[in-house]
Amino acid sequence: MRRTHRRQLLKSVAAAAIGVQIVPAFVLGGPGKKSPSEKLNIAGIGIGGQGASDLKEMAGENIVALCDCDWTKAGGTFKSYPKAQKFKDYRLMLDQIGKEIDAIMVVTPDHMHAPIALHYMRAQKHAYVEKPMAHTIEEARLMTKVAKEMGVVTQMGNNGHAGEGLRLTREWLDAGAIGVVKEIHCWSDRPGKFWKQDLDRPAETPPVPANLEWDLFLGAAPERPYHPVYHPRAWRGWFDYGTGALGDMAVHNMDPAFYALDLGAPIAAEAQTSPIRKESYPAWQIIKYEFAAKGNRPAVNMTWYDGGKMPEMPAHVKGEYELKDNGILFIGDKGTMVCGGWSGPPAIFPGSLRKDFAKPAPTIARSPLGHRGEWIQACKDSKPQDAKAGFDYSGPFTEALLVGNLAVRLQKRVEWDSANMKCTNLPEAEGLVKKTYRKGFGIS
Repeated sequence: MRRTHRRQLLKSVAAAAIGVQIVPAFVLGGPGKKSPSEKLNIAGIGIGGQGASDLKEMAGENIVALCDCDWTKAGGTFKSYPKAQKFKDYRLMLDQIGKEIDAIMVVTPDHMHAPIALHYMRAQKHAYVEKPMAHTIEEARLMTKVAKEMGVVTQMGNNGHAGEGLRLTREWLDAGAIGVVKEIHCWSDRPGKFWKQDLDRPAETPPVPANLEWDLFLGAAPERPYHPVYHPRAWRGWFDYGTGALGDMAVHNMDPAFYALDLGAPIAAEAQTSPIRKESYPAWQIIKYEFAAKGNRPAVNMTWYDGGKMPEMPAHVKGEYELKDNGILFIGDKGTMVCGGWSGPPAIFPGSLRKDFAKPAPTIARSPLGHRGEWIQACKDSKPQDAKAGFDYSGPFTEALLVGNLAVRLQKRVEWDSANMKCTNLPEAEGLVKKTYRKGFGIS
């Protein structure tokens, strides 16, 4: 239905109360029904860098509003969508034009994903949230709960989840391509190449750049002076704002293991790292996760490597394949499967096993619209289940990853009780499982 027709309909039904405002498409369509609107009304929050890239894949919809605390960094995106209303504060945007918004895209530093997404989901707005979906385990648990309660469509930005590689990996493992999986190894070239870690807080207090609202960047985090070591882009390595390489790349590279083997929550994690500082993640880390047996799958361990550390290449893979900057290894009792980064396509080793493997017929539905496209269509159809990386999947996945950060931060083995969201052997972990928030930026 064209926008003019929508407005005429609203005028005739409730002219005195509503006038010519745009009603969210899912309200007109109703739960479980396809919306009569041809396009989704999307508001982008965090629109520089990755946010600008995500918006390009949503540009066929109505981009009705754009919000960013740094208008210099966001300037190019503002020019790309001149009709969109501009905001610096996500709360004011909802207050002022909330009725015009169907869905939001959140691409901010990690520490603001939950405060923003929860604020909008409670107002019945669909949410696309870049990875990782949360900064703490409590946030991931709450976001999953609220999304279900409100019936909104959600998606985390692990875009490889919509790809062919993820589906092939599961189908081939299910077909016994490498036998029973005994262990898993995942790695990334981050950090170092893209941001720095292993840092102390700088003593200098340079002036805040023009067009940056530093208080809004801090958001839920404690107050501290501005410094370019935090923004732009450099925030990932700081405890207050990011989740390190796990939040940036394990979300992509570990996804095949969680999806294909239905790993669920780890029962324990422990870490080896370079020396850790008071406020930033270490230069490198190796984190070992332990997963209990589940269904027909035996117990399995998974190890994460970053900052230049890499797994040992199995003997039957050496000479046939060179490990690249990101990826995952499944080691089975018959052979090894290697997948590229971002849930890339699988390959089987040794060559003799690969030659004899009869590839099974597809058993998993493909995603013809792509990761962001399937979220948009699910929003229009009011079908949360059609967004395959929705919070029902991505919430528990994010929780599992963040258990590894507990082991890194505490520098001790973590025994994890997922049902009760507690570290059973380290009471001091409570302050990392949950956290406090600055007034006005909470999650309750």
